[in-house]
Amino acid sequence: MRRKLQEIEEFRGTFTGVFVRMGGKRGYKGILPTLLLKDVRNQEGEIMTDHLWFNFTKGFQELREIREGDVIQFDARVKPYEKGYKGRRVNVYDSSIQLDYKLSHPTKISKVNKECG
Repeated sequence: MRRKLQEIEEFRGTFTGVFVRMGGKRGYKGILPTLLLKDVRNQEGEIMTDHLWFNFTKGFQELREIREGDVIQFDARVKPYEKGYKGRRVNVYDSSIQLDYKLSHPTKISKVNKECG
């Protein structure tokens, strides 16, 4: 669980993260594009979580080219969500549902600079 995010549940603020790579997840419309940010920090520069996945929404698409190491800044709200398998497949053994925290509805998305080091 992301304890630092849990401590500020429902807070809306400005965050940054380092772009790692694109990905995808299954949805009812097929594979939906996602992107991975690492070292997600608050405005004070404190790491809030080691990584977060985001849907590749219009705001991220407007950045044009995103390259590994680009620092992305955005505003978002801390929200709880349930993670884990919720289906009914018999061959899935570890189906425990867990509460975790994410940054929801990112807005004001921009590239700020390259990661140092």
